[in-house]
Amino acid sequence: MDGLSFEDFVSREQAALLRLAVLLAGDRGHAEDLVQTALLKSYRHWGRVTCTGDPTAYVRRVLVTSHTSWRRRLSTTEQVVEQLPDRAAPPATEDDEELRAALRALPPRMRTAVVLRYYADLSEQQTAAAMGCSASTVNTQTARGLARLRELLSPPAYAAREERA
Repeated sequence: MDGLSFEDFVSREQAALLRLAVLLAGDRGHAEDLVQTALLKSYRHWGRVTCTGDPTAYVRRVLVTSHTSWRRRLSTTEQVVEQLPDRAAPPATEDDEELRAALRALPPRMRTAVVLRYYADLSEQQTAAAMGCSASTVNTQTARGLARLRELLSPPAYAAREERA
């Protein structure tokens, strides 16, 4: 990866970073801002980033930490509104929207663990490095997140049968 130009990296990885950010943030507009912020922060240190290894892992870590810091900042400044604004575009498919809604229902740290492990296909150690936590925390958050997603996405009839059993 040594010598990879920033422009080449962005051309190759921007779409994947955006998909990851959409799943983390739950909103395409916020995700686009998140990717731009992560790329800007990474560009400032690009020479060092490419010399130390895979720039994708570095940029992914910046993306996750930026999302976490934005979430913390927004949690103290969010305002409740009576009506939600119209969406810019309809969801791709009903199944995609159902999964996105279920992911948004997870706590942010749990959602991050699930998305990095199963969408970005990172190992436990890579996920732990991206989240700044231990591998056991990743395992716990992932297991709880998957259990919660099963609850949220299971058909009501199936859930009722499980409760009776």
